[in-house]
Amino acid sequence: MNSYPVVKDHRTPSRICVPLFLSILVLAPRPGFAQEATPPSLPPGWITPTPKGFVAEPTLLRKLVATSEATVGDESEPKDGLYVETGNMITGEGWISAGPGYRRRLFDDQLRIDASAAVSWNLYNTMQASIEVPHLAHDRLTLGAQAMHQDDRQIEYFGLGNSSRASDKSGYRFQNTDVLGFATVRAASWLSVSGRFGAIPRPRLSAPSGPRVAVPSTIDLFSDASAPGILTQPSFLHGDVLLAADLRDHKGHPTGGGLYQVSAAVYSDRDGGTYSFRRYEADAAQFVPLGTRRWILALHARAAFSDASSGHVVPFYLLPSLGGKNTLRGYFDYRFHDNDMEAFNAESRWALMTHVDAAVFADAGEVAHRVADFDLRRAKTSFGAGLRVHNATATLIRLDVGHSVEGWRIFIKVSDPFKRSLPISGRSAVVPFVP
Repeated sequence: MNSYPVVKDHRTPSRICVPLFLSILVLAPRPGFAQEATPPSLPPGWITPTPKGFVAEPTLLRKLVATSEATVGDESEPKDGLYVETGNMITGEGWISAGPGYRRRLFDDQLRIDASAAVSWNLYNTMQASIEVPHLAHDRLTLGAQAMHQDDRQIEYFGLGNSSRASDKSGYRFQNTDVLGFATVRAASWLSVSGRFGAIPRPRLSAPSGPRVAVPSTIDLFSDASAPGILTQPSFLHGDVLLAADLRDHKGHPTGGGLYQVSAAVYSDRDGGTYSFRRYEADAAQFVPLGTRRWILALHARAAFSDASSGHVVPFYLLPSLGGKNTLRGYFDYRFHDNDMEAFNAESRWALMTHVDAAVFADAGEVAHRVADFDLRRAKTSFGAGLRVHNATATLIRLDVGHSVEGWRIFIKVSDPFKRSLPISGRSAVVPFVP
């Protein structure tokens, strides 16, 4: 097992930033592409026509997908009343999750309340309640608050570094509650700035539990040197700012446009200060029709950098990580952990049927203790193929089969592969770090 102290790297992170931002420039839409994604002459809610596939679609499948149009998609405001919450738990939850939810718009939609709970296949469970004022400052500002509790029962950990061993696979249960306020400023329909500030009372870390626990406890297998923060879990104050440019035609099943995000976050250890640190992230995805919307090239690049002052460390459950359904699909979830990470994905999708896409993909990524240690020649790689069942605006279910030097992995999920794993609130998880 790898172990070493976490120290701040003061050198300029050019070795990773240069290839990352070159990738983002390559992925960036050319002038006029935004008009292709959402032509201004068409009314709001415009939906890209779904192209016919190369193979005739069974009538039963077409009817089932048509039924989903009214309930699964990203083009309309959610309806008031009871709903079923599916998906949107963090990586490792199992192949499906579900639970009840209730939302209500009050005072002519000047106030919204929402509460939901869900349980997953691996018995992860999440509960949240939120309130927001969505239409301030001429519909350019949203303010709100949320309380959320997560109980994640079998998060995987393999140790630190790019050379950690698959044989050191372990698991831990992580429970935490987060109370936060949030705000979003919409400069344009496609450009927004979001911020959060909240408090996490001391989380609880324990041995894994639930069905089919077949790995040793992280607490038993690792020490504080090889899993920083395993002995003491402090309370945190946290805050982050996210700048996002979203030019995708549809968030749940994009066939054109791109999503570009940069963020900065601060975690402040309120018990002793040892685990205070900062994190910076960049994320870019581009979806390019290759002459026809029957054939889409999807590209993705992501990086995360940790910055801890001398004498401070990043807790292992907040270290950037790689592996699993969204990054390296030939590896276990959370396979690699360290201070910094980079990941790249390329995927070619064909409309096999009207509502079924076939895909082949290649993934690459690495973690490093310091930015200066990045070396793309050491990057971990995987490749594979899959199927995506979708309606006009959302991925309903996908199957990915990935291969790497560590074997084969199969993922059945209800989200697009480049979508970050999110808690049911729809906002990115604060803790733990989710690949």
